[in-house]
Amino acid sequence: MKNKLVGAGIAALLIVILGMMIVFGSKNEAKTGFSPGLKSVRGLISQDKLDEARAGLDERADKISDSGAVGKAYFDLASAYEKNKETVKARDVYQVVLEKYQNVDNILDIQDKVGQLNVEILFSPVITEDDVWYEIEPGDTLSKIAKKFGTTVGLLKASNSLDSDVIRAHTKIKVSQLKYRILVDKSQNLLMLLTDDGAIFKVYPVSTGENSSTPVGAFGIVNRMKDPVWYTQGAIVPAESPDNILGSRWLGISKPGYGIHGTVDPDSVGQQATQGCVRMYNRDVEELFAIVAVGTEVTIVD
Repeated sequence: MKNKLVGAGIAALLIVILGMMIVFGSKNEAKTGFSPGLKSVRGLISQDKLDEARAGLDERADKISDSGAVGKAYFDLASAYEKNKETVKARDVYQVVLEKYQNVDNILDIQDKVGQLNVEILFSPVITEDDVWYEIEPGDTLSKIAKKFGTTVGLLKASNSLDSDVIRAHTKIKVSQLKYRILVDKSQNLLMLLTDDGAIFKVYPVSTGENSSTPVGAFGIVNRMKDPVWYTQGAIVPAESPDNILGSRWLGISKPGYGIHGTVDPDSVGQQATQGCVRMYNRDVEELFAIVAVGTEVTIVD
């Protein structure tokens, strides 16, 4: 009988100790910002064994209740990949955070980071599953190749480090096969560059029209101009004039007189400040100009 009582007492004590360990573990997890189940993953990250850390994290992620800690671990892994200049792996891991762990504190920064890396990869010789090596045929020009693949000469030059339009037959160049759509949200003054499957490629701040004058609906890009001349009220304002409000690039849409363009007034970006067009920072519109071709769908919503 005494032994049974001792046994029961020990069992009760173990239950109490286990309860204290659970409580302590929860407090420790909250204090340190990561679950004990992630310690080995973090150890691998600190040792720069990033692929092993990714495999371990993928295996454990769904079994850990603290999704914020898991998201933070993925973020730290992506940052480590980025530091090692493994841009595709960094982008892919940041994307995991966006898709599954949106409760992390810096989710908007991560969205910006994914966009930056998407463009960095696109404008580099790095080949992904979205790209092909194209062997230049006799008689090819960059314009012909761009038209064939529905892309732009600017993107072909950027992704192949070409300083001129001169190309040589039988050499290979990287060609991106991604197709894009543009969504402009007037209420947020944001332009979202989307891939054909609806994934967000990059988000840009913009200005839209005063008094909601930017037209709403589905349009398409019908023309593209570098250093556009501004025709206004019978006047012609040359590209180099400080009075030319169009900035460095123009992407005209199928609503006559409207388009996406740069600016000489960067402080206005983010506001409803235009006569109806969509206004971007020059650096952003130049980037977008290199990516999207004539025919790209543009949707504008309130």
